[in-house]
Amino acid sequence: MSVYQVSEPDKIVEVPWDRGAPPSAKELFELAGLPRKGPNRAIAARIHGKMVDLARPLAESPVPIAPVTKDDKDALDLLRHSVAHIMAEAVIKLFPEAKVAIGPSIEDGFYYDFDNPQTFTTDDLGRISEVMAEMIAEAQPFTRRELPISEALEYFKSRGEDYKVEILDDLMLSGENEVSIYQCGNFVDLCRGPHIPDSSFGAAFKLLSVAGAYWRGDERRPMLQRIYGTAFFSKRDLDAYLALLEEAKRRDHRRLGKELELFSVHDEIGGGLIVWHPKGALLRVLLENFERQEHINRGYDVVIGPQILKSELWKKSGHLDYYSENMYFTEIDGQGYAIKPMNCLGHMFIYNSRLRSFKDLPLRLFELGTVQRHEKSGVLHGLTRVRQFTQDDAHIFCTPAQVNDEIKGVLKLVRDMMDAFGFDFELELSTRPEKSIGSDEDWEMATKALTEALIELGNPYEINEGDGAFYGPKIDVKLKDALGRRWQCATVQCDFTLPERFDLTYVDTDNARKRPVMLHRTIFGSLERFIGILIEHYGGAFPMWLSPVQVQILTVTEKAKAAALKLAGDLKKLGYRVETDLRNEKLGYKIREARMSKTPYILVIGDKEVEKGTASAQKRGGKELGEMDLASFVKLTEKEKEPPSWDHWG
Repeated sequence: MSVYQVSEPDKIVEVPWDRGAPPSAKELFELAGLPRKGPNRAIAARIHGKMVDLARPLAESPVPIAPVTKDDKDALDLLRHSVAHIMAEAVIKLFPEAKVAIGPSIEDGFYYDFDNPQTFTTDDLGRISEVMAEMIAEAQPFTRRELPISEALEYFKSRGEDYKVEILDDLMLSGENEVSIYQCGNFVDLCRGPHIPDSSFGAAFKLLSVAGAYWRGDERRPMLQRIYGTAFFSKRDLDAYLALLEEAKRRDHRRLGKELELFSVHDEIGGGLIVWHPKGALLRVLLENFERQEHINRGYDVVIGPQILKSELWKKSGHLDYYSENMYFTEIDGQGYAIKPMNCLGHMFIYNSRLRSFKDLPLRLFELGTVQRHEKSGVLHGLTRVRQFTQDDAHIFCTPAQVNDEIKGVLKLVRDMMDAFGFDFELELSTRPEKSIGSDEDWEMATKALTEALIELGNPYEINEGDGAFYGPKIDVKLKDALGRRWQCATVQCDFTLPERFDLTYVDTDNARKRPVMLHRTIFGSLERFIGILIEHYGGAFPMWLSPVQVQILTVTEKAKAAALKLAGDLKKLGYRVETDLRNEKLGYKIREARMSKTPYILVIGDKEVEKGTASAQKRGGKELGEMDLASFVKLTEKEKEPPSWDHWG
């Protein structure tokens, strides 16, 4: 007799087994008395931290096996990947000529790529959904088989599934001998799993859209059709998510950017290249000035570097070996040059422009530097994925003893800046990737420095294994917007390697030459991307200090024009950004237009207001503030119109 252990939240249950063949997780859970129905029903099992199917036979007497319920952190990924299989089954049933590629779960949903002779339409998504609903109602089980890779190759070749065959060929080259396949209904797929017990768990789903996607992300490979969808364990959660999607569409920065006349993108100019209109350019300048002044207040020196540097420098830094696919190159007088994707090289040359002493450190160099990165056409997206952008780059050169305080100073600056815009955020520590430069000792010291700063500030953080920069580990800041979406913007990277490659030194207290530590960091990251996030975060209704137009003055009659122009002039002298609407249009029409532009305040002047020397004020959202004179309006808004500020170091 074998004894298995089932791990529950508050106890370990021992389950005897004497039926010969090893049990499945499902059988053990039933013997342990776990519920078969309801929210606490198991959908998979976890052994050694790895999820497995409920029906999968277990090895002899494993370590405690734990149930995975719908509240598990990985449960939604499990569900969504399974629903992707159900969708693929429906597609093949409706479109027998379609070939399947890959179908993973992704954040907030799933997709599956298909090579289909005809283009999928919105009506097709409806038909696919109907067939999926029928399959879900049948509670089709997911069954797993393990077989030799040669047998799997023959199977998928016989079905003409070229993409699965290519995947299997690659697995053979990497030394794999055996693979697993899953069947749900009549659909068989190459898959590691695990999956939900049967299709009935996938009832709360929605197919969302169709897009093009190159096979394996390679523009030289076939263009496939990608069907996106999402799934939840309850219709209530699905409905809440779909409502969130609708709100996200309403806030889409591409739509609002056009409506508010902030920016545009033109195919004639080129993808990923932004044209800033007057209001958008002013918004950007306001953001830049705010950030530039705050950096000066916190001990940074503002610098400016060149747009192109010789290719040999990028070879020396490691960028040519680890980042060249994202760079643009040119040649001048027979000499190779690269357009900069980052600002760090110029800053190191500023550091090395003279002999440095420990008394000069820390040296904090800040640049709003425009950089160019080669992004594929398929990933370009409004302001949030572009080819040319301005990065709020800074590099801090310091002694090893100063590293801890400098990292904490960056994190405090991040905290203050994100508070200014109403963002919550999470922190992630990314460790050494496979492709990297530098010694193990340097990476260990850099990772330790970042970790200690996080702990001392009391900041909770997650570990992101293997996702550091090629020259050092990093802390990434994932901010959360008004819709709860996460965006990666700020980062601080600890680098012991580039100072050595570029022979950066300082004279220490003992008169010996030593290497400084180099911290790479951004706060907003790409200004273009950050502005895109801000547009969606605020829904285009920027706080008064950041709004390109703070006050709109509307006239009711011709007689009010002179008073409106005078009021506008007085407000401009006091530092307000003002527009006037003196057109001979109905007042209701003018107010609607002003509200559509999301201006923080509207001042209306008619004959009555002219006589009294006042204006009728409205706050954004339609809140009536009544009549007020200039002094009263200034008193109400003078603090609101100015950017936030803090004492040094917050």
